[in-house]
Amino acid sequence: MEKLTKKEDEIMQVVWRLQNVFIREVIEELPEPKPHYNTVATLIKILVKKGFLKSEKIGNTHRYSPLVKLDDYRDKTLKDIKKKYFDNSFQNMLTHFARKENFSESEIEELMNIIKSKKS
Repeated sequence: MEKLTKKEDEIMQVVWRLQNVFIREVIEELPEPKPHYNTVATLIKILVKKGFLKSEKIGNTHRYSPLVKLDDYRDKTLKDIKKKYFDNSFQNMLTHFARKENFSESEIEELMNIIKSKKS
C-alpha cells in the first residue's frame, strides 16, 4: 500500500468520513482556502489510480468511495512509524507517548486495562 501525500490524505479523510462523495462535496469539506475543482479532480484521479478510491459513473458525473479502509491505512502507517522511528518496538513507541502526553488518571487506567486484557 502506497503512502498518501498531505493533500491526498486530506481528501481521503473526507471520503472516509462521508463514504460516498462527489468532487464538489469533497471541496465543501476541505479547509479554506478551498482548492480549485480541477486540483481536487486531479488528486481524486490519482487516488483512483493508486487503488484508494473507486469511481462510479452516475449520469454525467462520478461518485467516489473508499477501497482502502481507514483502519487498514492507519495500521500500516503506524507500523511504518514504529519501524522507522522506534526501532520497530511498540514499547519504545508507547514509552515516547507516555512521556510526551498528559494522560489523565482515567486514561492511564483504561490503557492499563487494555494492555492487561491483551495478555489473556
